[in-house]
Amino acid sequence: MFETRCSHLSTTHIMNTSSFPYFAMVFVQFLFAGASITMKIGFANGLNQLIFVVYRHLISTILFCPLAFVYERKERPTLSLVVMIKIFVLSSLGSTIHLNAYAYGLTYTSATVASALNCITPSLTFLIAFLLRMEKVKIRSTKGQAKVLGTLICMVGTLTITFWREGFQLNGLFNKPLIDIYNPKASHVHKENWVKGATLISASKICWSLWLIFQGLIHKMYPAPLSMNIMICLFASLQSSFLSLFFARDANLWKLEWDVKLFTILYGGFMVSGLTYYLVLWSINKKGPVFAAMFTPLQLIIVGIFSAIAFNERLHVGSLIGALIIILGLYCVLWGKSKDNIFILDEGKNDVTKENKVALDIDVNDCMVKNSNKVES
Repeated sequence: MFETRCSHLSTTHIMNTSSFPYFAMVFVQFLFAGASITMKIGFANGLNQLIFVVYRHLISTILFCPLAFVYERKERPTLSLVVMIKIFVLSSLGSTIHLNAYAYGLTYTSATVASALNCITPSLTFLIAFLLRMEKVKIRSTKGQAKVLGTLICMVGTLTITFWREGFQLNGLFNKPLIDIYNPKASHVHKENWVKGATLISASKICWSLWLIFQGLIHKMYPAPLSMNIMICLFASLQSSFLSLFFARDANLWKLEWDVKLFTILYGGFMVSGLTYYLVLWSINKKGPVFAAMFTPLQLIIVGIFSAIAFNERLHVGSLIGALIIILGLYCVLWGKSKDNIFILDEGKNDVTKENKVALDIDVNDCMVKNSNKVES
């Protein structure tokens, strides 16, 4: 009993140290990078995108059910039909459309480019919120100008990655890849199409940005995040199952074996939706949403280095320049948003104090928290 208490105190002391959030967010980016890489390998070996989304969300539903039952059984509000319909629509945006478009886009392009395009989410969310009049911009202020300029820079970087495909190509590190991700016997493997892949991934980020905005509003109506997450995952699984009746009717596609395809599903369901969700949420509560978002480009670096070594990936100069432009725009937006609070959620009472104020930045906070709940990575 004494050893157990000492172990608990030691773990608590480590998590309360000032350096632990930094280690946690670096570790999270490694997990996100692993998600992008495993998805790329799984799809290249014949894993159907729709089936991946179905199984992935089923695992997430099973994973979060016990947590919601334990932690929210006394605080869970009554679920009305109107709220359920809104959660259903929310699920179609943030899970079904977003993740399927991202998965199909990933099959046409590289994991490195997909990770680079992931950095445009804060800028897109800011732009959509501004168009919906949920975000106020003081164009004469330095921070307002930084947000507008950063958004424009991200758009330029996205167009650069999408359309600057021709020309000089960086040399690979080896003569052949250390890991051959393509299985010649696999079916439903798409040929590389840079424009189509980047367009699909960009479209998925638009849906994800809409999801980030609307889920903040629905959360006010149903303040039970774990329970709402379970319903989102369950609805997404049902929606993708319905789509599979038209696009994945082959029963053999649903069979799972002990191979890389099963590993991709399990990794996404448990490691990303489970461990990263907790670590990101904990880090944001400790350091804030901007702190969590500033680590996003690290995923791009990890995926890029791994792909260059393991897959012998040869990037075009346009992709490299576009990724650098997007990162520059990302940090411009984050700097402009560093002192903005779009939504403020009072955890216990209506009167908010400085000690218990939780900022819900619709373009950064929810991006990092919920993005761990639905790979993209």
